[in-house]
Amino acid sequence: MKIIVLGSGVIGVSTAWWLCQAGHEIHVIDRAGGPAQETSRANGGQISVGHSEPWANPHAPLNILKWLGKADAPLLFRPEFSLLQWHWGLAFLRECLPSRLRPNIRAMIALAQYSRDMLIQMRNQLGLQYNHATQGILTFYRDVAQFEASQNAADHMRDFGVERRVISKDEIAKIEPSLAPSLDSIVGGDYTATDETGDAYLYTKELAKLSEQSGVTFYFNTQVTRIFEKGGRATGVEVIDPTGSYASIAADAVVVAAGSYSGHLVKPLGIPCLLYPIKGYSATFPILKPAAAPMGSLTDGGHQVAITRLGQSLRVAGTAEISGYSNHLNPVRCQLLSDLARQLFPDILAFDDVQYWTGLRPSTPSNVPLVGRTRISNLYLNTGHGTLGWTMAAGAGRAIADLIDGKKPEPDFPFIGITR
Repeated sequence: MKIIVLGSGVIGVSTAWWLCQAGHEIHVIDRAGGPAQETSRANGGQISVGHSEPWANPHAPLNILKWLGKADAPLLFRPEFSLLQWHWGLAFLRECLPSRLRPNIRAMIALAQYSRDMLIQMRNQLGLQYNHATQGILTFYRDVAQFEASQNAADHMRDFGVERRVISKDEIAKIEPSLAPSLDSIVGGDYTATDETGDAYLYTKELAKLSEQSGVTFYFNTQVTRIFEKGGRATGVEVIDPTGSYASIAADAVVVAAGSYSGHLVKPLGIPCLLYPIKGYSATFPILKPAAAPMGSLTDGGHQVAITRLGQSLRVAGTAEISGYSNHLNPVRCQLLSDLARQLFPDILAFDDVQYWTGLRPSTPSNVPLVGRTRISNLYLNTGHGTLGWTMAAGAGRAIADLIDGKKPEPDFPFIGITR
């Protein structure tokens, strides 16, 4: 089949790779000038199965109220006169009900674990190099109440087979010696040894290159204006090519993996796709003293900030901003990341050579992504992975390829359009 994949981020390229391996003719379309130029460009770098838990939980509404008006809050909500924002917000509150927590965690873990296994398989078979590390992810807490709450979350993870182990501050220093100077402010933590890290941008670029060598065609600087439908089937897409001209590309199937903009593409077809762009930030610092820098990945549990070593750089990433589709860098959020890095590692980073970035994470109210077949039988969604796009990419791409080929995907996940 000739299949069009809309989007060349970590999700879109992973999807294209698996579809190509299944023997299909694949065409990938993206408005950017190359792969992984937007949300996949500079994320936190964590393959974090151990933290596959939704933002929507019973504690979230009170926390959001507490953080209102605080520019440096972990989750910043800027109300707008936007029907989408309020529709998404009401659905988010519904997902905060206690009865929704465990089903959402179960679904997220199932896809995340499968995806990590697929990523390891791809790395071993293809020799992918993306500054990966397998030292696990360590989360530390400075507040006793937050630490105690984290133990409940760790219990949920273990119930579903993820060994997220609660550890003392002494164990923290043994696992990650770079935190030893900060132990006085830390009360405890948790550690998932099977989690990994890596640069999603390097992975996506390298996989795109291998995909192209395998026959995948990429169209960059190309804007998709609409998806054609006839007789209940998607027949192709209309695009504006790099010259500014309109063109049509026919297809036997279409996969929408366009991140936060996926909903805009399928809305004219009456396809439900409730997504909102949750803005995240990162700051990347060159490492001046490699021996003193973290060897793996850390998470500051209080600030919800990931700290990941990627080769000779340290990336500090996190925070969430519900403020529409703007990619404007908020200097307060950027400074928050720099201040945190300076507090923890004052002498080992080049603070004058920092690179700030922001990206729009495509988020569903439940944080469970939309993966599967729509009511248009040959139109598929692979979007809404939120903060776990890098964690879920390889597995979600493989699952879509299986669905298109009429196979049952391996993970026990609520794929749209199929009944378990």
